[in-house]
Amino acid sequence: MPESPLWITEADVVAVMDMADAIRALEAGLRAEARGDAINMAKTHVEWSSASSGHGQAAAHSTLHAIGAAFVDEGFVGTKTWAHTEGGATPVLVLFDSRTGALKAILEAFALGQMRTGAASGVATAVLAAPGADELAIIGTGKQSIPQIAAVAAVRSLKRVRVFGRDAGRRAQCAARVRDELGLDAREATTVVEAVGDAPIVTLVTRAREPFLTASMVADGAHINAVGAITPAGAEVAVDVLARCGQVVVDSVAQAQRLSSELIAYFGSAPDGWARVQSLATSVASGRGRAASDDVTLFKSLGMGVSDLSLAIEVYTRAVKAGIGRSFAHPVKVPPRLRPANMRREIRN
Repeated sequence: MPESPLWITEADVVAVMDMADAIRALEAGLRAEARGDAINMAKTHVEWSSASSGHGQAAAHSTLHAIGAAFVDEGFVGTKTWAHTEGGATPVLVLFDSRTGALKAILEAFALGQMRTGAASGVATAVLAAPGADELAIIGTGKQSIPQIAAVAAVRSLKRVRVFGRDAGRRAQCAARVRDELGLDAREATTVVEAVGDAPIVTLVTRAREPFLTASMVADGAHINAVGAITPAGAEVAVDVLARCGQVVVDSVAQAQRLSSELIAYFGSAPDGWARVQSLATSVASGRGRAASDDVTLFKSLGMGVSDLSLAIEVYTRAVKAGIGRSFAHPVKVPPRLRPANMRREIRN
C-alpha cells in the first residue's frame, strides 16, 4: 500500500467499479457484517430549512449526514459525510488505517454513493423478488433513478421499465436514458397507480414527505425497494402496505428504529414489535430468500456505513493496484508550540 494517502476522484471510482462489481463488493461486506467482522457506526444527521424565496415557494429542507464503519480484520475504518441541499450534494468518504489511524484515502463519493444505494436494492431484489420477475416500476426520476434501475437489471432479466415522476419533462428524459444507456424498453406512466399496477418489482426513490404507495396499488407477489425516505421527515410507503408484507428487510434495524417513520408507525405498535424485521446482512448470510407464502416483500434502505465502506475499500484496493488516484502529503506535524507539554509549560508560566 502507498505511504502517502490517495485522493480518488469521481472519474477514478467509475474507472475501477461498475454496478456488478458494486453488488459483489456489497454482498461480501454484508457477509462480513453477519460474521461480526464489520461494524456499523450509528448514522447521524441534522436538518434545517432555508428561507422561502418569497414567491410562494415553500422553504427547502436540507440535511447534513454522517455514516461510517469499521472493517478491522481488513485494516480499514472510515466515514462518509455529505450535505443534501436543493442545490446539490458533494459527498466525501475518508478512509483510515484501523491499526495506526493513518489517513489512507479521501474518495469523492457521489458515484460511489449512487452505486452503493443501487447495489443495496440489487442485493435485496436478488434475495426477495420472485425469480421470474421481469418488469420494474420506478417512482422518482432524480439522480438515483438510473443506478436503481441498473442494479435491478443486474439481478433480474427485465423486459420493461415503467417510469413515473411528477414532472413530465424529467419523466421523459429518464425513460429516454433507460432506453439509450441501459438498452431496456421504458414506458412513461402518468400516475403512480398506472406505473405500479401488476409490476412484480417496485422501486421508490423520491423525496416525498407523506406516504403515497398504498396496499391496493401493489400486485400480489410484488417486491418493493423503498429507497427515498432516509430521515424521519420522509415517507413513501403507507402502513397498509407493511401489513401485507411477508418479509421486511432493512439495511440496519437499529437505524430503521430511529429514522424510518414508515416502519416506526407500523412496527412500533405491532403485537410482535420489530421481531419480523431483519437486516439485509442476515438475509444474505442465511440464504433464505423469498418464501412461497410471502405476499409482498419490502426492503427499506436508509444507507449505512458498512455499505459505503464495502465499496470504498474495494475501490481503494483497485486504485492502488491500477496506479490511479493522486498522492498527497501527510498532514503536517503538530508545531512544537501546540504540543501538550508546551501548552502545560505556558499555563504554568
